[in-house]
Amino acid sequence: MNIMTTDHDEKTTGAVLAPVLAQLNRIILGKEEQIEMALTCLLARGHLLIEDVPGLGKTVLAHALGKVLGLSYQRVQFTSDLLPGDIIGCSVYDRNRGEFFFTQGPVFTQLLLADEINRATPKCQSALLEAMEERQVSVEGAPRPLPEPFFVIATQNPTEQTGTFPLPESQLDRFLLRIAMGYPGREAELELLRGEDRRRLLESLEPIVTPAELITLQSQVEQVHASDAVLEYLHRLLEFTRTSNLFQAGLSTRAGLGLLRAAQAWALLHGEDKLLPGDIQRVLPALAGHRLAPLAGGIAAARIGEEILAQVPVE
Repeated sequence: MNIMTTDHDEKTTGAVLAPVLAQLNRIILGKEEQIEMALTCLLARGHLLIEDVPGLGKTVLAHALGKVLGLSYQRVQFTSDLLPGDIIGCSVYDRNRGEFFFTQGPVFTQLLLADEINRATPKCQSALLEAMEERQVSVEGAPRPLPEPFFVIATQNPTEQTGTFPLPESQLDRFLLRIAMGYPGREAELELLRGEDRRRLLESLEPIVTPAELITLQSQVEQVHASDAVLEYLHRLLEFTRTSNLFQAGLSTRAGLGLLRAAQAWALLHGEDKLLPGDIQRVLPALAGHRLAPLAGGIAAARIGEEILAQVPVE
C-alpha cells in the first residue's frame, strides 16, 4: 500500500483509513464515534485515556487498534504492587560477562496498553511521564529512545470505585484525549450476545497499514490548513476557559496546540483538507474534560465541553 507524501491527497487518505474504521467497527459494535475519536488521537500523535466501568470493551478497542495499525503491542496490568522497573525495565548482572546489562520493559513497544492505570500508586504512574512526553526513558542517567511511533492507551476505572489512585494533573495532561465507551445500544448488545466472542475475532484481524504508513498519515495531519479566522476561534475558546471564573485554571498553551492537532486529525480522518470550526467543536469535549476542574457549585464535569462551546460563538 502506497501513500502519497508530497501533497495532501483526500482520496488516498480516505482509501487508507476507511478499511481501518470498517475493521474496528466490526469488532467494537455501536461505538463509531469512540472509534473515530481514538483513531483521531493516534493520528495526532497523542496518547488516549479511556475511562469507564469494567467490561465495556476498553481493552478490546486498544488491542484492535494495535492489530489494524500493524503496531507492536504490550499490555501492562496496573496494580498497587507494580513497580516502575516492571514498566521501564532494569539492569541485570551477568556473571559470565561480569557486567550489568539492561533488560527492556514492556514500555519498549509501539502501542502500550496501561490497563486500569489508576489502580497503581502515583510513583508507578509517574514512570510513564517521560515516556509519554519525550518518547524516551532514562535508565541510570542514560536516555533510551522508544520505538516510533509510540502511543500509550490507558484505561481507567471511575475514581469512586475502591482501590483507585486518581491521576494527578501532570499525568492527565499527557493524554491528548479522554473518551468513555458507555453501554452499547440495544441492537448492538443483542448482536454481541448472539455473535462470536470479540476476543476471538481479534485474532482474525490483519494489519491494514504499516507503522511507516501511519507515520506518513501523521505528517499529513499538519498539512490540514488552518485559516487565521479558525485559529482566532480556537484562541477564543482557550481564553474563555481562563477568564470565565468557571474553572480553577484554564487550558494551557500546550492544550491549545493539542486541540489544534486533534482537530486537524479529525478533519483528515473525514476527508477534509481545511480546518473548520466544526472539527474543533467535535474534539474539544474529549480534550477539555480531563484538563479543567470546575469550581465548587459550578458547571457539572460532564458538561464542560458543551458549556464552553455554548458560550463562545464562532462569529
